[in-house]
Amino acid sequence: MPQAAQLAGRIVVVHREPGYLRLELPGELCGSDVAANLEAGVGTLAGVTTVAVDPAWKRISIRYDAAALTIAQVARQLFDVIDALPDEGVATPEMQAKAPDAASANSGTLDRGIQPLLDRVKATVIPPGEAPAGSLRARFQPMVESALTEKAVTNFFNDIVAFYLIKVHWDLITKRWLQNPLANSNAWLTTFYLVFLLVRYRKRP
Repeated sequence: MPQAAQLAGRIVVVHREPGYLRLELPGELCGSDVAANLEAGVGTLAGVTTVAVDPAWKRISIRYDAAALTIAQVARQLFDVIDALPDEGVATPEMQAKAPDAASANSGTLDRGIQPLLDRVKATVIPPGEAPAGSLRARFQPMVESALTEKAVTNFFNDIVAFYLIKVHWDLITKRWLQNPLANSNAWLTTFYLVFLLVRYRKRP
């Protein structure tokens, strides 16, 4: 593909960590046929476990065995697949202008959560490029990346809600529920069930 180098130059790293890479793709690579080719082509690399293109958000997510592959090898495979794409399969900017915006068409769906927003925050907070080994940035960057995930943020707010409920019901817990647990068994069953749900959610992968 003659424009492969130009398309590859427009790919932006949104998030990366050992075994996982998420990239923002040019709109020309987000058509259904091209997306399928990207998923199939990158998936042929030994060590890659899953590849998923989200046309609405113009992202590709790649999970791989960090012990077998480097980020550079995964990126090279993606660029090779782009280079092998047929010209007729890639949408031009003119074709994109005529097509409806996929993100707008799916703006009412909630299944993507807040991770795209968190990814943008990460891109702003964490400078691009590898951190020098032993530097303060190299020590704290993994902590920032792990904190700015949808699961970590959800866990944080779940904890805030749990502490708030404990504070609001503290007098009831100490002066009534503990002193007469049988008479307040419904309250204790509700409390145990909510704790069970909280623990169960935290154990989800």
